[in-house]
Amino acid sequence: MQHAEREITEPVRLSNPDGTVNPDAIGFARSPIITGNLSKNYLKKKRWNYWCVYGDEILFSATVSHLDYAAVCFVYILHYETQRFYEKTVTIPIGRNVFLPDEVLGNVSFSNPDLNIQMLHVQGNTRLLVTVPDFDGELLHADLLITHLPGDESLNVVVPWNRKQFQFTAKHHLLPAEGFVTIGDRRYELTRDESFAVLDFGRGIWPRKTIWNWSMASQRYGRRRIALNFGGQWTDGTGMTENAVFLDGKMIKISEDVLFDYDPDDYMKPWRIRTKFSDTVDLTFTPFFERAAVTDARLVRSDVHQLIGYYSGWLRMEEPQINLHIVKLLGSSEEHRAVW
Repeated sequence: MQHAEREITEPVRLSNPDGTVNPDAIGFARSPIITGNLSKNYLKKKRWNYWCVYGDEILFSATVSHLDYAAVCFVYILHYETQRFYEKTVTIPIGRNVFLPDEVLGNVSFSNPDLNIQMLHVQGNTRLLVTVPDFDGELLHADLLITHLPGDESLNVVVPWNRKQFQFTAKHHLLPAEGFVTIGDRRYELTRDESFAVLDFGRGIWPRKTIWNWSMASQRYGRRRIALNFGGQWTDGTGMTENAVFLDGKMIKISEDVLFDYDPDDYMKPWRIRTKFSDTVDLTFTPFFERAAVTDARLVRSDVHQLIGYYSGWLRMEEPQINLHIVKLLGSSEEHRAVW
């Protein structure tokens, strides 16, 4: 069954002055023309900017998030071959020294003696600057230039649970990245031909308890640039999805729920990811690494299992007519349970 998702083509604001969702914002857009403003809803607003960069040797990620009563910011890195992994998380009550704009492509900053993250958007590029003085006992410094290619489409979706609870998510894929990440005396170079960044921008008013799945990939595959973005559980029953496939920068929106079949007692077993009623998406995700991140800080509890691995299977779309066989496409898939 296809949802009747409305496409938004004109700029619109996410919420009304009284803090409720703007009905005109419910739908999806192919460019970041939705402004993620939030008002009222004391201690209930959730904001985050998450970057994930797939390099040739490493996966690098940096996040600035504000939960209204605390800021939770983190940086992690995975070396594929050795599976060396480390994550640095800083939680600040009240969340001082955090700036998160309403615009998808605005400037983001977090400054703290233990962690400094700057996401600066200038003239079609995002400069991602990260410094961590003590990253597993060493100094980490990252300087990456991420290009937002003219003409490329992105997924910008407003999902309503009700008038007072809603989420605006923007998923931007296939963004060429270049620069370096250093840890101590080790230096990892990222080149724009082989490295792609993904932006997850979120602004919303969430239920106190929630669970979601998110699967994604953003890679060069043969001569094509291919990205996947599938979400589940949190969008169920809303009439909206965050499901889409990107081919060479063009988005093919999938207005159908996607099911995630995996073993919560062993996340490293293969996952099956498929559309609920059709054979549009029929993929197997085989993990090779599990990132488990647990936060338990009074008002916020979060349990994340993010798997890094490979997708294989089929994508079959009618408009445009595409039958695409995927073999070993690098990406990630996760389960996130939160009380926040």
